[in-house]
Amino acid sequence: MLLRWSTCGFGLLGLRGLLAAEESRNPLAPKQPHLQARAKRAIFIFMHGGPSHLDIYDPKPRLERDHGKPLPFERPLTFAEEQVGGLLKSPFQFKRHGESGIPLSELFPKLARHVDDMCIIRSMVGDSVAHGGALMQLHTGTNTFTRPSWGSWVVYGLGTENQNLPGFITLKPTLFHGGSKNYSAGFLPAAYEGTAIGYAALGPDDLKEPIQYLERKGLSPELQRFELDMLQKMNRRSAEQANFDPQLEGRIQAFELAARMQTEAPEAFDIAKESEITRKLYGLDQEETRDLGWQCLVARRLSERGVRFVQVSHTYRVGNPVGWDAHSRLVPNHVGRAKQVDQPISALLTDMKARGLLDDTLVICSGEFGRTPVAQSGDGRDHNPYGYTSWMAGAGVKHGFIYGATDEFGYHAVEDRMHIHDLHATVLHILGLDHKKLTYFHGGRDFRLTDVAGNVAEKLLA
Repeated sequence: MLLRWSTCGFGLLGLRGLLAAEESRNPLAPKQPHLQARAKRAIFIFMHGGPSHLDIYDPKPRLERDHGKPLPFERPLTFAEEQVGGLLKSPFQFKRHGESGIPLSELFPKLARHVDDMCIIRSMVGDSVAHGGALMQLHTGTNTFTRPSWGSWVVYGLGTENQNLPGFITLKPTLFHGGSKNYSAGFLPAAYEGTAIGYAALGPDDLKEPIQYLERKGLSPELQRFELDMLQKMNRRSAEQANFDPQLEGRIQAFELAARMQTEAPEAFDIAKESEITRKLYGLDQEETRDLGWQCLVARRLSERGVRFVQVSHTYRVGNPVGWDAHSRLVPNHVGRAKQVDQPISALLTDMKARGLLDDTLVICSGEFGRTPVAQSGDGRDHNPYGYTSWMAGAGVKHGFIYGATDEFGYHAVEDRMHIHDLHATVLHILGLDHKKLTYFHGGRDFRLTDVAGNVAEKLLA
């Protein structure tokens, strides 16, 4: 009996090895989801710096009434203890929009037209009061360790629909607060790494720079294919001698993908093919909207070409006063940032809906945290991970819907708390993945994006 079970065990181990080798040859091949998928792909819009939910999405009459009074309870752990003032009412007016009557502030007049397509989550919760930890947790599920990013987990679980483009592309990611760790594959195979196109320090006039290396530089396709084949033969021979080296395997796959990208990526990034009306819709004719407008337009082009997970990032670069991080001068900060993003994000939703892409694409928008209801430096707000707002639109979520709530001051989530683990579990569920089954064995145990936590927010599912 022992020998029989042992034989079965060795046989299964051998089969597992063969399957792993097969997957290593084409790790991006489409895979069957665990569940009935509500969305085929996702676009994540990252608002770096922490936009104030109290001044955009979550109006609080109590702040109007008690403006200037001290906070009537002890403040939780904060990022900055100095120059703390009393309660600070929003300087912006809120109006109700759409058939759903969802209130949005005057900062986002164009996005307000889409509230009936949005699911607004007012009860987000994170664990870090600092940008670095908060960014890493939003992107990877942990604020303390280097782990695979959620885009990498999605592509690991589902593969991708287009083998000539990466499954996970991040457009102009930030170099601050974790940098490449926020789109890293971590301990997952290298094929699931996010492919960065440019970086946040590039200005609006540098939009061609991120894709210059896709050109063949004078080589004919035949000669380039010959060189690649010779290189791959050498790499394969080394891989066989090493009895599967994941780093070398990742290098082999990267060379192959790079060669395939030259046939399709230049066209995918060629926004000159878009009509003048479309380019104006995204704000490419205006300096303040051109940066995020380019990202949003490219995100739409990549999504319709089958890229599984696309991230766009509102910049935090030096010279653009620290993104949404309004520790002081809240009004000029948020007015300026809103002008940069309102039209591009609205254009993305308009364009995708007109093309039918919102029917099978999930759009997610979030900062790393929100802001406090008490003033800092007189006219600013500190970091607040205890209760803030994110939103989703498109496939899989209820439209014109508000999920969860913060307290009457907007400090803590008190109804249907949505921890970042819950957000990740819910997004994976919408894409057809069970967050408890999506695991990878590493360092002696199975890991997952949500670690040992996370619950799917069933109430917001369509």
